[in-house]
Amino acid sequence: MSIATVDTAPLADADEPAPVLLTVKEAARCLRIGRTTCYALIRTGELESLTIGGLRRVPADAPAAYLARRRDEQRAA
Repeated sequence: MSIATVDTAPLADADEPAPVLLTVKEAARCLRIGRTTCYALIRTGELESLTIGGLRRVPADAPAAYLARRRDEQRAA
């Protein structure tokens, strides 16, 4: 798994394409954090998300982008 992508293979069946959007629960699982913490990151704008209808979704590349920013911040500190 590279920093540019987060392994979403366990989230999809073998015959289905990789998801483009993740639920908050799936994004939290990718980041190995709790759902409440994931919502907090979304609320502060640290983790990109969008609303479709009444559903909150996280782009599949957003967890990796969040991790890359966090790594850059820690290296700069």
